[in-house]
Amino acid sequence: MEKGNKWTVADLAQAAKAIQEGELVAFPTETVYGLGADATNDTAVKQVYAAKGRPSDNPLIVHIASQDDLAPFVAEISVSAKQLMDHFWPGPLTLIFDIQEGSLPSSTTGGLTTCAFRMPDNKVTLGLIETSGKVLVGPSANTSGKPSPTTAEHVLHDLEDNIAGVIDDGQTTVGLESTVLDMTVNPPMILRPGAITPDDLMTVIPEVVMDDHLVSESSQPKAPGMKYRHYAPEVPVYMIDYAVQNWQSAIEWATSEGKKIGLLCSESIAKPYLEEVDDVYYLSKESDVKSSMHQLFSGLRYFDNQNESIDIVFVETFADEGIGMAYMNRVRKSASQRYYR
Repeated sequence: MEKGNKWTVADLAQAAKAIQEGELVAFPTETVYGLGADATNDTAVKQVYAAKGRPSDNPLIVHIASQDDLAPFVAEISVSAKQLMDHFWPGPLTLIFDIQEGSLPSSTTGGLTTCAFRMPDNKVTLGLIETSGKVLVGPSANTSGKPSPTTAEHVLHDLEDNIAGVIDDGQTTVGLESTVLDMTVNPPMILRPGAITPDDLMTVIPEVVMDDHLVSESSQPKAPGMKYRHYAPEVPVYMIDYAVQNWQSAIEWATSEGKKIGLLCSESIAKPYLEEVDDVYYLSKESDVKSSMHQLFSGLRYFDNQNESIDIVFVETFADEGIGMAYMNRVRKSASQRYYR
């Protein structure tokens, strides 16, 4: 099969056949586009790591089409886990379970005795899983370290020569990856924040806790995105503290250094500075965190492609609470923790 096909929903059978034959197929979800392969096929999964340039100890999420798909793999499903699945699936919530020994290759689990599972809220991808008869690994369909893809064009930009194709279903609706919740500990622990917040989870189960420890270079990550640098464009990114709003000072400093400036922020923030900067990508109209979360990866990718005309990007921040936790988790990584001070 030739590489880099751009399929429509009408081509689902062709994409499913590619999966069955051990090929890589990028698929849409409500969060970001995923790089799909048969999760039970060790050779195919290793091709996913190779295509992305992803470290092999960085575990993958397995995408399923129904709760029944868990049965061959998951050792035990608690009452709390069942309640969460019933409430949030299909949707942007990933649950980590202990798995039955030998049920999945170590390439899928990153060498762990646990695995992460999710049922995406996208009819195209649910159809791909059902038609292929395979559960799918599905890390973000981008080169590792780059901003995650929210369109089929983003996928082909990074991976065109390494995949059978991508199913184009337009821009994703959420724009950031799923919340990851570890169900192997009590109380369950959020390992990666996403659109489903701690408060959302606690409407269903009594308690969740946040993992607030940075993973050291020597330790093994339990969830995607915990250990390695993510979401970073080539252009240096600096955060502007939402509580200080020192945009003018930041722009004056960058101008004095002879830098070409990009802004990644709302229209309302950018408006006073349009004649002082070189480029702007709008995240929202009036500093709305949900809209900004949806546009963040597209904005980071935009400036990644402007690295010859832009020297520095200043990005808007929000309070680290609610869905702002997910936004700030990605922004901090894109900026390598740097604030303009």
